Amino acid sequence: MAFEPEELSPEEVTDQVDTVIEDNEVVLFMKGNELMPQCGYSKKALGLLKQYREDIETVDVLKATDAYREALERHSGRETIPQTFVDGEFIGGSDILEQLDERGELAEKVGQESPF
Repeated sequence: MAFEPEELSPEEVTDQVDTVIEDNEVVLFMKGNELMPQCGYSKKALGLLKQYREDIETVDVLKATDAYREALERHSGRETIPQTFVDGEFIGGSDILEQLDERGELAEKVGQESPF
């Protein structure tokens, strides 16, 4: 039995992106998943966010990368992956998260939870 990846239509991806951004406080669209990031930038973004939040919604874009890029561009004006949204607002990719962290602004930007 061969593994067949789940195929998502562009419409399904657009609906999912809209819903996930609207329904979650912190969302990371990434290559791979929380347990197994599939690119260094996604891994870096996840690590930066996890310093301050445990309740991050992650979305693996590898199921339909081109459709995700198109849907995300409507929200952020960018096609790059990873992308982070907080309270529906586009924050940036791993480079922006790193800059915010270096300036001591990332914790506040992501609404840092109480220490865990």
